[in-house]
Amino acid sequence: MLVAMSGGVDSSVAACLLHEAGYRVLGSHMKLVHLDGVDHGCCGPRAEADAAEVAAIAGFDFEIADLSATFAETVLADFFDEHRAGRTPNPCVRCNERIKFGAFLDRADALGFDYVATGHYVRKARAEDGTWRLHRGTDRGKDQSYVLHMLGQSQLARSLFPVGEQTKAETRAHAARFGLPVAGKPDSQEVCFVPGADHGAFLAEHAPDLVRQGAITDPSGGTLGEHDGTFRFTLGQRRGLGVSTGERNYVVGLDPVANRVVVGPQELLSRRGLTAERVSWVARPPESPFEGEVRIRYRGEDVPAVIEPAEGGARVEFRTPQHAVTPGQSVAFYAGDELLGGGTIASAV
Repeated sequence: MLVAMSGGVDSSVAACLLHEAGYRVLGSHMKLVHLDGVDHGCCGPRAEADAAEVAAIAGFDFEIADLSATFAETVLADFFDEHRAGRTPNPCVRCNERIKFGAFLDRADALGFDYVATGHYVRKARAEDGTWRLHRGTDRGKDQSYVLHMLGQSQLARSLFPVGEQTKAETRAHAARFGLPVAGKPDSQEVCFVPGADHGAFLAEHAPDLVRQGAITDPSGGTLGEHDGTFRFTLGQRRGLGVSTGERNYVVGLDPVANRVVVGPQELLSRRGLTAERVSWVARPPESPFEGEVRIRYRGEDVPAVIEPAEGGARVEFRTPQHAVTPGQSVAFYAGDELLGGGTIASAV
């Protein structure tokens, strides 16, 4: 069993539970970046050391797998390209797609392991028709199905999620029982490869072509101020706009071609639906439109909607209008607790 170990409590407990159950475990810490100042979340020396210490305490083998080249070619490249297109990317989703359930599965093949395991809070189950299905984690407050909407049958057949059936409190209790030093380690809330959570500084340094002076305008085109790159803004943003009109303003539009940021009142963010691209389905693709729920941001609410599949994409009509439907972010499709699939928001309707 090749277990992805980030150095956090969830993946550490996942590895220990599998080892306790009798599996031959190789804990594998994925080194994703070689960047100065990165030492939080699942990246950096601290995470490596924590993962190695857990393996030593539990008594299973451990390795550091350098996947930084693949990460740069896929996740980082997509991160930069999406910002160039004026979109707000979700690098955690791309990392799960291309690294944790892509390159990591390839590594399992190379090392002779049939299965991989992670510390994600999701549950998989086999349906009566023989297909694998993916459900939200038991702990709804920690559920991570949204960032795994791209998983399909081949990945699920070879993946285990040992903590998906338990709550975060139970996971920490297991960590204490195993005597792990990460039992009280806080959850990471940052993008792992961005030092100090300063996205603007990171992008300015590593994608300097994004730094371009442009106009901040009102919806009618009147100039309100200037910016030095649309990458510093996202739809729905209210703080740090750099302009003052005496009213509460939000980013309501980004035009990377004209290099323009549009701000205006919140009601201009209201949308009836969206179109999605890069859509995939966990099991069989639906053949016709259906009623379900969608989630358009990680910690957002489920929204009742009609979902209409299309070739490689989908169209979604919300039952009630939603604010700040952001191109580049993910949309996940649900039927109750079951994750049906998802994709990338291409446009708001």
